[in-house]
Formats: sequence, structure tokens, C-alpha cells
Amino acid sequence: MKAKVLVFIALAVLAAGLFAGCAGEEKTPTTTQTTTTETASEKKLSAAFVYVSPIGDAGWTYSHDLGRQYIERVYGVKTAYAENVAEGGDDERVIREFAEQGYDVIFTTSFGFMDATITVAKDFPNTIFMHCSGYKTAKNVGTYFGRMYQARYLSGLVAGAMTKTNKIGYVAAVPIPEVIRGINAFALGVKKVNPDAKIYVVWTGTWYDPAKEKEAALSLIDEGCDVIAQHQDSPAAQQAAEERGVYSIGYHSDMSKFAPHAHLTSAVWNWSVIYSYVIEQVMQGTWKSEQIWWGIDKGVVNITPLSDLVPEDVKKMVEEEKQKYLNGEVPEQYPFV
Repeated sequence: MKAKVLVFIALAVLAAGLFAGCAGEEKTPTTTQTTTTETASEKKLSAAFVYVSPIGDAGWTYSHDLGRQYIERVYGVKTAYAENVAEGGDDERVIREFAEQGYDVIFTTSFGFMDATITVAKDFPNTIFMHCSGYKTAKNVGTYFGRMYQARYLSGLVAGAMTKTNKIGYVAAVPIPEVIRGINAFALGVKKVNPDAKIYVVWTGTWYDPAKEKEAALSLIDEGCDVIAQHQDSPAAQQAAEERGVYSIGYHSDMSKFAPHAHLTSAVWNWSVIYSYVIEQVMQGTWKSEQIWWGIDKGVVNITPLSDLVPEDVKKMVEEEKQKYLNGEVPEQYPFV
């Protein structure tokens, strides 16, 4: 049985760190190159992406790859990617190979790639590196992330309104600041609409293991949880909820297709916003190292449309809360302030 924790909102954890990212289990890296048509007079901008897990996980890597496809399609960027790259293992080699191949921009999309990114960047001062979820920068290294806690808060409102047992389950990967920050924001959303509800967390100890994720979700359902949320990279928890007839809230991408009779909403990423911003800067020759941390108002994070399972009054309430972000009525740190 995995470690199970009854959540009481612990906001002090927020101060532990702003950024943390997704890790993966060691697998054989796979590198894929895609090309776009180039004119004889113009060399297309090129960008490489380093992924920690498989693209088909429907989660973290999948959401990043949608952004890669977007800049390839819209800006004509020549792209390549490597998936299943182990943190602290092959990451430096893979990043270095992309740099040696002459890619103009290299996006390293997991927290554990941070040191390898900095190391390689020192040897390739004319290459631009963007690291997702880290905090180390250099003249040619920037960082980027999204304020996912905003979407977590909104999905918590939904969970708190929809639970009948006042027990909400949360399948979580690893207790790092990013994950704990999301749980706290989710809990604040639940508390706002349902002070009597409690959140039960099971830690799987892994970012991507569908079998463990499903086992954790089923154990929460056995405890009486009738809404299942997740911070995992597969839809296994959604599928468990569908099988057991309870509600579910997805993560990373729209997971409604995995639980058509259970899914309420998903907290989702839109990395194309940040990737477009970076690519446009590079094309214009205005890129400079910076730390990007954008939220709902920029379109980087959001929740998917609430399903027909959710009553109209709940939909209205959630939309009103979302508009506070869009209208600048609350600070970016809300609900933590």
C-alpha cells in the first residue's frame, strides 16, 4: 500500500520553491527529427526538444509535444525531439548532440535536466537553451513554467461542489514543491465551496506508471472517495474512476475520452503560448535570458469545459472565479493570498 496522507492545507510549503518539474523512469531514449520545407534563400529556424517520458503518455510530454507541433506548423520551424531521456543519465549526452547538430534553440522539458542544460550551454554560447521548471539561468539559458496552481484551484471548486461523501482522492507522484503547491491550491478550492470535505492523497513515487496510478486510485475509491484527481502522467486514475462509477478530474491534457461517464474537467497546459513567444523573439533577434512564469491570463494554463455532469450553478460559479484571473481582479498568487 502506498503512503496515504489526509491533507490539511499547508500553505507554508509554497515558500519551498517556485519551480519543480517532472521526472521519469530510465528508458532507452528515442530521437526523432521532423522537417519543414526550406527555400533556397532562407534557412529555417531549428528547435530541438528533450522529453523525459513518451509522447503517448497523454500527460506531461504529450502536452509539450503539442507545443512543438504548433511552432512547426505555424512558424515553419524545423524541429526534432528525443523522448524517454533519463534525468541524470543520458540527458547531457542528448542535449549535447542536439547542440552539436546546430539547432538554434533547445528546449529541455524536465526539472532534472537543469544541470545538464547549464553544463552544455557553457560549451555552446551561440545556442539558445530554454529549461522548463528550473531556476538556473545563464546568458544563453532561460527558464519557463506555468502557474498551474490557478487551474488546480478552479478544479478544486468543482471537486468540492460535486462530492457527496465529502471524501476526495488525489493520486500524486512525488512530494516536491510543484506537486504540493498544486494540492494546496486544489484544497483551497475545495474548502471555499465545501468546508466539510477532506482530501486524501496517495503518493505513487513515480511520474509515469499506469499500473501504480490505477492501484492508488482504486485504493482511494475503496476509502469512500467519490472524486479522483491526479498529478500523474497517464490517464490510469481516470480509467479507475470510470470503472468504479465515481467522478474524476484529469491533468496535463483533456482526459475526458478516458472517462466519458466520470470526467468533470481537466487542469491543462498550453505550452504553445510560451514556445511561440520564444520562437518569435529568436526570429526577431530580441531573445534574452529570462524566467517566464505565466498563468491563466496568458493562456498557458486552464481547465477544460466542465462536463454535462456538472450543474449549471456550479459552472457559473467556477466561471466567475476564472474571470477574476482574466480581469486582473486577483493577484497572480491567488488563491495563496
